[in-house]
Amino acid sequence: MYEKEVSVQLKVGLQARQAAHFVQQANRFRSEVFLQKGDKRVNAKSIMGVMSLAVAKDTTIILAADGDDEKDAVEALAQFISEN
Repeated sequence: MYEKEVSVQLKVGLQARQAAHFVQQANRFRSEVFLQKGDKRVNAKSIMGVMSLAVAKDTTIILAADGDDEKDAVEALAQFISEN
């Protein structure tokens, strides 16, 4: 398992449209991908899971992945959410 702590820099956080794009990106990878905010961890390939976290701008989250392309998945998703 590969994990990385990231600060969300998207203007509106991971709300509706951005969450949908994030899930699409997560689904490109074979690994299981998770998003964690506080004590709650969800499947990053699930739009409902991602939306349930209500991730706002400047929130620190943990991205984690487990599988063949785990590092690539985490790094790509970290880049996606840390862009302005």
